[in-house]
Amino acid sequence: MKFYTKQHKYYCGIDLHARSMYVCILDSEGEVVFHKDIKTRPDALMIAISPFLDDLVIAVECMFSWYWVSDFCEDNNITFVLGHALYMKAIHGGKPTAMLRKRPSICVCSRYITYF
Repeated sequence: MKFYTKQHKYYCGIDLHARSMYVCILDSEGEVVFHKDIKTRPDALMIAISPFLDDLVIAVECMFSWYWVSDFCEDNNITFVLGHALYMKAIHGGKPTAMLRKRPSICVCSRYITYF
């Protein structure tokens, strides 16, 4: 298992679905600075993350629809980390998605993400 260990000013975790995505951003102190369900579209994501672009890493769980986020990050020079689903589950305790929406677990995972 490899951990992403680089330090950033902002950590963004995305719970990605076909029509919507839950975006949560933590600052370097671990405080939630943004959390919201938004439409799964590049323009909506850019609006959500634009105040935090100076030093941001985006982490997404490896699911069927992650590839566009990777392309989006590459096009916009944003650090992108693809997390292994089983390792992310182990880190945040295997909470159901409904629980993730009530607290920033997916975002916390972006700080300690395991990757391929």
